[in-house]
Amino acid sequence: MKKLMTAAAALALLSAPAFAAGDAEAGKAKSAVCAACHGAEGISAMDIYPNLAGQKAAYLVTQMTHFRDGERSNPIMAPMAKPLSDQDIEDLAAYYSGL
Repeated sequence: MKKLMTAAAALALLSAPAFAAGDAEAGKAKSAVCAACHGAEGISAMDIYPNLAGQKAAYLVTQMTHFRDGERSNPIMAPMAKPLSDQDIEDLAAYYSGL
């Protein structure tokens, strides 16, 4: 019985997506504010702002969620991320990871 429950739990974890897929087109529309620091195509002109283009979507989701939820502190990013919904974050991650 215990082996069956363990196998069922493992199967459930493997079949569930790590995060809901974002919409890259929606992310592009939402990225205008990001472009001020991170560049119009996700490539920053200033060394103090990281490039977002080509980053893995899961990484971007994690970092933006941490900024939004206060798990990662940054005086510039925290207020920018605070109003983002989970869907906004997933959309932005889909857009930037696809560049």
